[in-house]
Amino acid sequence: MIRALGHTWRRFRREQRGVSAVEFALIAPFMILLYLGAVEVSLALSIDRKITSVSSALADLVAQDDIITDDEMNDILNAGAVIVAPFSTDPLQIRISSVFMNPDDSVEVTWSDALNTSPLAEGGSVAMPDGVLERNRSVIMVEVDYQYSTMFDQLGVSEFDISEVFYLRPRRSIVVSRN
Repeated sequence: MIRALGHTWRRFRREQRGVSAVEFALIAPFMILLYLGAVEVSLALSIDRKITSVSSALADLVAQDDIITDDEMNDILNAGAVIVAPFSTDPLQIRISSVFMNPDDSVEVTWSDALNTSPLAEGGSVAMPDGVLERNRSVIMVEVDYQYSTMFDQLGVSEFDISEVFYLRPRRSIVVSRN
């Protein structure tokens, strides 16, 4: 019995036909995971570029006007959803605000509108980065947030929070009014 087992073991060690299949079975799961990860990162980068495009395009649309009506604002907010296509618009949050710096260097929100989130309170204060705003001037601030869900929930990487804030000065007037 021991002699037969030894003979079988020696024959098994010399066998070369299944080596490739064993190597493939060991490497394939890692390679598939690597490929799917690359696809997922590529999609996340694509949505990040779209979010940047949404914030800059919407700020540009608002800054080109001197008075924004409710219908225009609805169209502008809906344009953001169109730019995000073909990605889902459910996790898309957009906030467009006009921010003014008073002569005493206090910064307040003149008006604010939002899609899938709450607008800033009119007259409320907001923190601004240095150099963006000057006294007696305003700026259009567009904040876009997107929560991108991945296919890797089981691995602990379920969502990417992608956000962008874009500032643009009005082109036709000192302040873009809201009507």
